[in-house]
Amino acid sequence: MTAVPDDSRPHPDHVLAQALAADLDDADFRSDALRQLWGAESDDALARGLREPILRALADREDALPTLGRLWVLGMPQPLAAVEQALPRVGIDGLAALGLASVEGARIVPRALIRPQSFVDAGGVGEWWIASDLDEIALGSSLPADHVLGVGGASRTLAELVIPTPVERALDLGTGCGIQALLIARNAGHVVATDISSRALAYAELNAQLNGVRNIEFREGSLFEPVAGESFDLVVSNPPFVITPRATDVPEYEYRDGGMIGDALVERFLRAVPQHLSPGGVAQLLGNWESSSAVGSGLDRVRSWVADDLDAWVIQREELSPLAYAELWIRDGGTLPRDAEFTRLLTAWLDDFADRGVTAVGFGYILLRRPGVAARSGYESGADTPDVGRDAGNGPTSGVSAPQVHPYAAPLHRFETVTQPVSGLGRALATGLAAHDLLAEGIPQRLVVAPDVTEARHFMPGNDDPSVIELRQGGGFGRTLKVDPALAGFVGACDGELTVGQIAAALADLFDVPLPELWAQIEPRIRELVFDGLLVPAE
Repeated sequence: MTAVPDDSRPHPDHVLAQALAADLDDADFRSDALRQLWGAESDDALARGLREPILRALADREDALPTLGRLWVLGMPQPLAAVEQALPRVGIDGLAALGLASVEGARIVPRALIRPQSFVDAGGVGEWWIASDLDEIALGSSLPADHVLGVGGASRTLAELVIPTPVERALDLGTGCGIQALLIARNAGHVVATDISSRALAYAELNAQLNGVRNIEFREGSLFEPVAGESFDLVVSNPPFVITPRATDVPEYEYRDGGMIGDALVERFLRAVPQHLSPGGVAQLLGNWESSSAVGSGLDRVRSWVADDLDAWVIQREELSPLAYAELWIRDGGTLPRDAEFTRLLTAWLDDFADRGVTAVGFGYILLRRPGVAARSGYESGADTPDVGRDAGNGPTSGVSAPQVHPYAAPLHRFETVTQPVSGLGRALATGLAAHDLLAEGIPQRLVVAPDVTEARHFMPGNDDPSVIELRQGGGFGRTLKVDPALAGFVGACDGELTVGQIAAALADLFDVPLPELWAQIEPRIRELVFDGLLVPAE
């Protein structure tokens, strides 16, 4: 039989990878088939680190799908004869040549996991096979420092965030197992995937081969070094942003630790990425940022890292105390409170935070966009008022002065905390950017209420008038906005038939308020509703 490669990383080979893919396909090695094989409850238990329910469900079955499930999903040795029967095309020699398994007597011992990963994007529903290193369940120990992670929660989050727009050139910085590169390759002419880890790049290249994706180029190096002098229409990154103390004997996991002090890696990324964005190009990433007694809130610090001429949309999803943050990432490495190492690692983390005055660590999403070739213009006189200076049958216009250039004509700088459940964020971000660009030329003349928006009114007992009126967004950011009766009336009248000017004039008459006064009150809130996607231009 073919000798196992000396090093422990995979050895991509297009012919062998395609043979393995054909075997997996014949065995119906897919998420749905596996979940049906061992049951939904057992499948969910595996996500919590429990594999015993799956083993009980499979019992002693040695046909193809149970054999491959134990071998690749659980990372357990399997009988040689059963694996030979399940993988006739690639064979045992092929697995060894790929660096995915080795032979020990009458057993095949996996050296990697391969798990189906389903996805949904604008192109439809699909599924890939994703190879990665054996996890702590398969290893029976904490993870080694050069561990290559499979598809985790952060990977799924970033995948949901990426704006689904076709681009010519894209960059996946810190590709890991390659999942983001595979996803963006579906909408990109050419993708460059980089990583500081040659081991991670080997997995990423193998995964591209397994799934027949050919428009990805792999390069080794730190941050933007492998793409010096190049620019891209889209840059995505799930960088190694985890804040790790630079203390002796604290594991420096390559997949999550960038080797810098505090949140310096995220800062360096944000300061460097603009020179690698094409005009109109977008960068999207996940990150951590510190709040401290010396420099203030984390979001303010992130704001200071972003160039003034860029569009920036930063969303903080959660903020953890130093203790909660340290415990989270120590557990992530496979070290539990019952382990002797846990207290030592916790002390190192807490000492590091205390020495630097860190009071909290935020986590969230960052979107940057470089301005396009054409500079954004200001508003023409009266472009964002109800028909100023024109008489088109849209109601009274006298006394409303044309405003100066509105902030929407300038780059977008939005830094916010969003803690409610969210969904479809890639589309929501795209909608927000498009609305920002649209508002730079004025509020659209006709608006309609987005189909996922509902209104809730709260009344005090015995009162006929509501004490609180809320607009609630069903998708995207799931925002709930409090509005006053005038704005609620405006939204209620947005059916696409009446113009903004007609609605504003009618409300001014209804509330017996001068039109300029009413417009000054509701105009900023209308812009907010358009930007947030609660009001959209009428078609």
